[in-house]
Amino acid sequence: MAISFKKIRRIKLKDKLVMYMHAGSGNHGCEAIVNSLCHMLKEDAVLVSYRGREDEAYSLSGLCEIFQERSFAGHKLAHLLYFVYRKLTGDKESFIRYRYHTIFRGKTAPLAVSIGGDNYCYDNMLGDLRLTNDAFHKRGTKTILLGCSIEPELLSRKEIMADLSGYHTIIARESITYEALKKAFETMKQVKDSRKAEDRKAPELYCYPDPAFTLGKKELPLPDGFIPGNTVGINVSPMIQEKESCDGIAIENYQNMIHFIINHTDMQVALIPHVIWNKNDDRVPIHALYEKFAYTGRVVEIGDGTCEELKGYISRCRLFVGARTHSTIAAYSSCVPTLVVGYSVKAKGIAVDLFGTGEGYVIPVQSLNRPEDLTDAFRWLIDKEQEIRAHLEKIMPEYAKRALLTGKEVDRLWEELSQPQEI
Repeated sequence: MAISFKKIRRIKLKDKLVMYMHAGSGNHGCEAIVNSLCHMLKEDAVLVSYRGREDEAYSLSGLCEIFQERSFAGHKLAHLLYFVYRKLTGDKESFIRYRYHTIFRGKTAPLAVSIGGDNYCYDNMLGDLRLTNDAFHKRGTKTILLGCSIEPELLSRKEIMADLSGYHTIIARESITYEALKKAFETMKQVKDSRKAEDRKAPELYCYPDPAFTLGKKELPLPDGFIPGNTVGINVSPMIQEKESCDGIAIENYQNMIHFIINHTDMQVALIPHVIWNKNDDRVPIHALYEKFAYTGRVVEIGDGTCEELKGYISRCRLFVGARTHSTIAAYSSCVPTLVVGYSVKAKGIAVDLFGTGEGYVIPVQSLNRPEDLTDAFRWLIDKEQEIRAHLEKIMPEYAKRALLTGKEVDRLWEELSQPQEI
């Protein structure tokens, strides 16, 4: 049964774990992290969401309480007045208090979890991340940064390190981020010691796989043309188009790869979206690809669904080529040999942890210079198909078991801090 927003505003947050920096379940990677984490945790949780109604429409309804952030959307006068106030007072944190008004009035939980795994990869989110973390810190609430990937170069920025120092615990989801964080905090400690400075101590650091490696799946009926075990799942996103080396090269590479599959194999193709937000909708490039190849009868277009339903489709593929990180996590965790069209540290870091190298398993979109680059990488995947599948089948049970340690760490800290605190 859907949760009413009237009820949501009466949630007693002092008794529940708070999860925040959730952008909404229309990004099914965000949905998958929350879904998986909720299944791990013993305690009740409140999800602070930028798109609460979106979360109700997918798999999160019933897993946790959903609290809709306040927004200035549709209120131009309030938006204008706020920015005048902020300009005059310099009170940047006021926006965070406005967005999270229910949390920051009266009492709140002693522990809050920032769950946006790759939020620190995007410059436009860094300001809100810092302000929110600091606002919780000032109120005595411990914070956890969970399942994160961070570009190592970002850690050279003093304001980022000051922000990350405010977390009680940081759980990296791959070893490149983890090793970079260890090195950065050790360097920061040495600088402090040399100056005899006192500051926040470094967070507790862990490296556990993304919670979504434990995500369940729901197998809906397959559309005509989707042959289980002999279909290539393909995900493409507008994000990689923004990162490409020259205009149009990413889609041209996808087109050439699909031509190769149709002309040189007996496999079908399933085009599978994983984010459906306005201005960042996988279905736009996917539909363009479908229209180009629909005449062949070899290509099917999968519609939107919950993260569990989309994993159900991905798990029945023979091979997978994906741009969205959590579409590839759905494939990896289903032991489907996967080629990642990546653009940041998260793709390489996960591949390194799974295979010992990103070479062959990840092709950076920035490296696509020739129309046949992706096809060449896909041919390599076919050649290594049996070897990769056998490797995933061998390592995945233990790898997914390690992912559960994220939930155990959150539970442990919650038990330590479970007494509500006055603000």
